[in-house]
Amino acid sequence: MNMNIDVQLTENAIRVLEKRYLKKDLNGNPVETPESMFRRVAKNISQAERLYDPEADIERTAAVFYELMTSLEFMPNSPTLMNAGRDLQQLSACFVLPVDDSMESIFEAVKHTAIIHKSGGGTGFSFSRLRPSGDVVGSTSGISSGPISFMTVFDSATEAIKQGGTRRGANMGILRIDHPDILHFITCKQDNNKLNNFNISVAITEDFMKAVMEGGEYELKNPRTGKDAGKLNAKEVFEKIVNMAWKNGDPGIIFIDRINRDNPTPHIGEIESTNPCGEQPLLPYESCNLGSINLAKMVRIRTSEVEKMGSSELPNFGTSKLQKFEIDWDKVGYVAKEAVHFLDNVIDMNRYPIQQIEKMTKGNRKIGLGVMGFADMLVRLDIPYDSDEAIKMAEDVMGFIHEKGREASQELAEKRVAFPNFKGSIYDGGAEVRNATVTTIATTGTISIISNCSSGIEPIFALAYTRNVLDGAELVEANPLFEEIARERGFYNPEILKQISKSGSLHDVAGVPDDIKRLFVTSHDIVPEWHLKMQAAFQKYTDNAVSKTVNFPNEAMPEHVADVYRLAYELDCKGVTVYRDGSREVQVLNKGQKKESESQRVSGKNDVKTGAGKIREVEIERPSALEGKTYKVKTPNSKHALYVTLTDIPDGNGGKRPFEIFLNTKDPSQIEWMMAITRLISAVFRRTENPSFLVEELKAIYSPSTGFFSSGRHKFIPSLVAEIGHVIDDHLGGLGLVEETPPIEAYFEDARAQEHNKGNKDSGMVFCLECSERTLIVQEGCRKCLSCGYTKC
Repeated sequence: MNMNIDVQLTENAIRVLEKRYLKKDLNGNPVETPESMFRRVAKNISQAERLYDPEADIERTAAVFYELMTSLEFMPNSPTLMNAGRDLQQLSACFVLPVDDSMESIFEAVKHTAIIHKSGGGTGFSFSRLRPSGDVVGSTSGISSGPISFMTVFDSATEAIKQGGTRRGANMGILRIDHPDILHFITCKQDNNKLNNFNISVAITEDFMKAVMEGGEYELKNPRTGKDAGKLNAKEVFEKIVNMAWKNGDPGIIFIDRINRDNPTPHIGEIESTNPCGEQPLLPYESCNLGSINLAKMVRIRTSEVEKMGSSELPNFGTSKLQKFEIDWDKVGYVAKEAVHFLDNVIDMNRYPIQQIEKMTKGNRKIGLGVMGFADMLVRLDIPYDSDEAIKMAEDVMGFIHEKGREASQELAEKRVAFPNFKGSIYDGGAEVRNATVTTIATTGTISIISNCSSGIEPIFALAYTRNVLDGAELVEANPLFEEIARERGFYNPEILKQISKSGSLHDVAGVPDDIKRLFVTSHDIVPEWHLKMQAAFQKYTDNAVSKTVNFPNEAMPEHVADVYRLAYELDCKGVTVYRDGSREVQVLNKGQKKESESQRVSGKNDVKTGAGKIREVEIERPSALEGKTYKVKTPNSKHALYVTLTDIPDGNGGKRPFEIFLNTKDPSQIEWMMAITRLISAVFRRTENPSFLVEELKAIYSPSTGFFSSGRHKFIPSLVAEIGHVIDDHLGGLGLVEETPPIEAYFEDARAQEHNKGNKDSGMVFCLECSERTLIVQEGCRKCLSCGYTKC
């Protein structure tokens, strides 16, 4: 077989490879080509053959691996591409480390985290074994600071280390729903400037979800003693998770009992955590290497169509009315089997950063074969993403890959023996397999850019977008499949592309045939129910879990996130990640973009329906007499109650709006800060038509000195200031300034109509912090730049 095949890469793919993957000299200049990089990887990974057969044909195996990659039909995870055949030789993407309830274990884990991040891997942790804040520390008779304080130590260590010079460290932090500090954990990322190197997820149990459905309480457990530590109302805790996920995407949720239900080696240990993106559950000290089949390359023109045209020459793909395509099942089966062979070899060629990880990884030999380019494949097959036919295709494709992958693992076991921990595993008593797990739907980040295909199993994010080129000129980049079909069908027009680039979608774009609009649906055209249905379809035939993001427009409400979480549970998913556009990204200015004034910036956040946040230039003068209400609040650390008085003025439309606030208490220690906050809140009232934006900021404030408490009006309040926010919220509701949330289906129809009727609204892309292009998207739980390949999970 030939190892001198020319690789057909896009300009964007070459740019990403040169920046992040190719060997460089001391001046940072690439010293290898993409072809030589693939050759380096193929040669290195094929060397594992000699461990099992001294006479193995290494060159043949290397040629097979080289062709898999250069054809862009399969791509391993980034550390393998970067490090195979180089000094580092660390090839795994994801690791899980244990964190036990001792200072020695905590800082041993910090040390191991630094070593792993330096080698190019990401780490996951469960902090559920740590005693809660306020608990006794026996050795010193002191008081524990709890899991969240130690998470900041891991975060700081990550910030100080750049992974292998090419990748920024990423962590997953998990806490069980029944840990006494769960409420603090849920809100620990409410400040977007904290724990930026962590994704966080709550490990949710079946008991908790049953309590949510029934509206009952559930028990907390102290991990130090194993004893009950009180009860919480499950529905209220669930709502707190939902509200924080709505606010900034964290926390996600994983269904930990379901993950352990599918644990292939329960006799070795219990799964507590996942990798940073949540799709790879792992035992403590376990790692996994991943790779993805490019489904866009797994289609062919039907033989009958070729014969009908009377030519053996295949025409250009594109015109669905004239050309019909089908899946090349033989190719899928071949690539799946060779990919399993490749990934199993990676385990042996890997240089593990820690001895315990090498022992656990080689004991279970887990691999994670997944897919990318699924949305592109559906386009070739003329199947809309949000359709029953697409769901059926997902099950068929992943079911076939899983079947062929398991067959390959069995064949390898016959040649190389089963994984060492096979006895006692879920496979014990059946056919031997080489790998405890075979399939994972992982994030594809930059490897999908290299392969010029859609990410993972995600829908197409945007059909066109604009990026700056030389001298500030703008270049419209179109989805290659859409551009190809537009040219074939005769409706291609640069002006149409410019129009599409404003929203990323075909909705309401004139000149595009209806069947093409139906086929090329994007992430924001799709109701969340279809996102979840697709995730569940792939999960049926995936050993591990599925990386998938449910994208919401900025106008979505917390209740819509709650609906998605419940549906994920009902559809037997192992977890779910949501992202509401604009809820987390800090938008940096692009070159050529003028800076907005402060008043424009604030008013730009206005709620479409209520006008929340609209700033007046001058304060309205206070009338001599005002009516209002006074609310009584229990305080956490004082025997004195707090009285909150809110006065109102007419809004000019027959209603009222708040004008000022007074706080009164007999506790003298509270007077100074209360005077300050009343003046600030009252100033906001007098300058805004609807201060509901202020409410969310106040409700999110956490005070370590008080912890969560019940105010008599609300439960699980993170601070006295937050309770003031809740009181204002209730008052606004009484004035009719807080609107009722519509049903999710009706809401999304309305939101799509609003979004696409705004000619200049973009598709949810924001500015990349690295290249400053407005091409950063959120998919698969990660942020990915379509221009420079920057990723952050």
